[in-house]
Amino acid sequence: MDWWVTTALAIPTFNAMSLPALAPSLLDAAGVETDRARSILADALKDADDGELFLEHSESEAFVFDDGRLKTASYDSGEGFGLRVVAGETAGYAHASEISEAAIGRAADSARLAKRGYSGVAAEGPRSTNIRLYGEDNPVASPGFSEKVALLQEIDAFARARDSRIVQVTASMAGERRVVEILRADGRLVRDVRPLSRVNVQVVVEKDGRRETGTSGAGGRAGFETWITPESWQGQVDEALRQALVNLEAIDCPAGEMDVVIGPGWNGVLLHEAVGHGLEGDFNRKGISAFSGRVGERVAAPGVTVVDDGTLPGRRGSLTVDDEGTPTERTVLIEDGILTGYMHDRQSARLMDLTPTGNARRQSYAHMPMPRMTNTVMLGGHHTLDEMIASTRRGLYCASLGGGQVDITNGKFVFQCTEAYLIEDGRITHPVKGATLIGDGPSALTRVTMIGNDFALDPGIGVCGKGGQGVPVGVGQPSLKITGLTVGGTAV
Repeated sequence: MDWWVTTALAIPTFNAMSLPALAPSLLDAAGVETDRARSILADALKDADDGELFLEHSESEAFVFDDGRLKTASYDSGEGFGLRVVAGETAGYAHASEISEAAIGRAADSARLAKRGYSGVAAEGPRSTNIRLYGEDNPVASPGFSEKVALLQEIDAFARARDSRIVQVTASMAGERRVVEILRADGRLVRDVRPLSRVNVQVVVEKDGRRETGTSGAGGRAGFETWITPESWQGQVDEALRQALVNLEAIDCPAGEMDVVIGPGWNGVLLHEAVGHGLEGDFNRKGISAFSGRVGERVAAPGVTVVDDGTLPGRRGSLTVDDEGTPTERTVLIEDGILTGYMHDRQSARLMDLTPTGNARRQSYAHMPMPRMTNTVMLGGHHTLDEMIASTRRGLYCASLGGGQVDITNGKFVFQCTEAYLIEDGRITHPVKGATLIGDGPSALTRVTMIGNDFALDPGIGVCGKGGQGVPVGVGQPSLKITGLTVGGTAV
């Protein structure tokens, strides 16, 4: 999971969608002649199947206001490049934090070793696009340092005044701006400027010696302006407080097999982990996914349609182009319960004789791209949440999920519920603590009996890990009813 070639330099072209006429390229800014970089890349990729020169400049800033004081404030700025040569299933990759002709040359000498006498056929380059899914805001630059600290202090004071049971407040802001450029073997230079910001609130409440936590957050590919309005951050404080107070009254969750109703929005993280990773192209090319070789088969209940969509404007997982320069797209993975395809980068698509879907992603210039999700969602149905609850004699309503684990080879998962309630005789009764959902993705999808009409996207807080790399992602789903799911609990 961790790929091109040209025997002659093409006429230089640029993606109009993302390289403004007056914007200097990262190569220009580093004093490297673009034609020399093209020449070095072309020589390295001769007789290879694919590859690119990926350049990046990034700025990031993070603040944490905890327990009434500014606990951490960090700023990071860096740049570098990675050069990749792909020959068959082998990829050579070299990277450096110095953008210079000499460094690019050394990287090319190292990466070209992947060929070792290999003679391939150059893959056709990705198409161009004029679409832009986000602006070029800089969350690091605005608001300023002092304004950010003052805002976090205001959030802290506001939260503490909301309820006397609050004993601790943690408010945080994180923002970044990445400029990436991808030099392709055909001479095209693709540029994308990627802002990302996020605001989070966590509160701890105490009653009779018992402490519980609630959290809320929001963000996306824009500056901070949307999420630092009083209406936005005050709403986050109230939501975090509500969750904490619910958990304060929760009883131990009983264990056993029961019907489970899962709320909309962020709970799509269950779909992401239990199903999404298994639909990534590299796992299926290698035959290690529970979904390998099953295109055209029924893998889910009728009505279940799962889509990965990197084209949603401003969403956390969206990208104008992926990290190989391919425009992202809306990829239908499961349609009405039938498996229709996988998510691909250029390498997995070529090796499986398919088309790239714009899902090549990397954490930074120091990492090779691999097939990754963007915004992965299940589409809505026609049932209401009230209908799902009313149809359940004994079960669990999971309003919010926390962390989880999944085994890609069989889809088995374990997820913690951060807010959950018992359902008894068609009614929501007691909030419960210690609830976990245990099952496997392929089986759980076949047990979906009701799909809600309340589809929602998550608020913009997701980070996905794979192969040691973390990237921002989005999830979404409507409410769902799944029958016969194993619930782990703490009641004895």
